[in-house]
Amino acid sequence: MELGLDTRLTLLAAGVIFLLALVLGVWKYRQMATSPEHVAHPYVDIAHRAALMYSFATLLIAVFVELSSWAMWVNLAAAGVLVFFFLVAIGSYIMHGALKDTTNQFERPTAGLHAGMWALVVGEIGGFAVLLAGFADGQLLG
Repeated sequence: MELGLDTRLTLLAAGVIFLLALVLGVWKYRQMATSPEHVAHPYVDIAHRAALMYSFATLLIAVFVELSSWAMWVNLAAAGVLVFFFLVAIGSYIMHGALKDTTNQFERPTAGLHAGMWALVVGEIGGFAVLLAGFADGQLLG
């Protein structure tokens, strides 16, 4: 059985995010090794951990993509929304870690931060709900 293009692209995204997590682990290690307190900046640590978790979440998403009964473009769009928000979150953590501008981005939140968080909530929950419904339709109801 050959995997669908939507599944292959989602698996590729999982691999890219995992590779990013490994690179972020090196950055975290360097900060731990060179700081007087032997800790990395909180957002470097968060970026590393988030990338690890999101890489495995993307693997899980690939399973739901493969087993969904929806059209390839629907699955790819839903998975793409999830991966997009995963990468945006990791990117924002990397930015705060590199700038060392805060240890809590909600300390001085902006309207843009709250709008972005609501977009993330709707995108991630909505995207996964689409895939879960496609899985249920194809594997349980079909």
